[in-house]
Amino acid sequence: MVPLSIYIIILLQLLFISYVDIKTRKISNIWPIVNYLMFIVCLLLLPDVYKLTWEVFIYPAVFILVGFLLFVLKIMGAGDTKYLSSFFVLVPLESQDLVFIQLAYSTLVVGVILFAYNTFMNFNKIKSALILKNVQLIKTVYGKKFAYTPVICVSWIVMGVVIWRNS
Repeated sequence: MVPLSIYIIILLQLLFISYVDIKTRKISNIWPIVNYLMFIVCLLLLPDVYKLTWEVFIYPAVFILVGFLLFVLKIMGAGDTKYLSSFFVLVPLESQDLVFIQLAYSTLVVGVILFAYNTFMNFNKIKSALILKNVQLIKTVYGKKFAYTPVICVSWIVMGVVIWRNS
């Protein structure tokens, strides 16, 4: 389980980065470095919660690989990928599966809402694109990246509620 103090520190970081991500659409490269430094501090201060084992790095490695593919496909930004990978290092191993599940649900919900919103707001453009068989016009409706850090933040909040409600 995530200690309350670590939960709050990560929550504050996510709130700040979410705000910056929404405003600038950029995540500074300093945040992954901060996260890895925080992980080292957690290893030293909380050895019963944080362990230096290869399993800790499975999710981060997968996020780097999948994130790179999503970056190449212009679906996810490089900053989002690096941050998400370093974020999972801060999540204690026992909680990584739960955090991933909450992140997947949050991503799905936000993705569906944004898809529905874009469809509703651009219905006439989509209708014209389908009539004209203009794929490029449809890409202008759905081909936009969104700030992903707020989604991570929402999943972190939901995960916290789930953990402490069940305690």
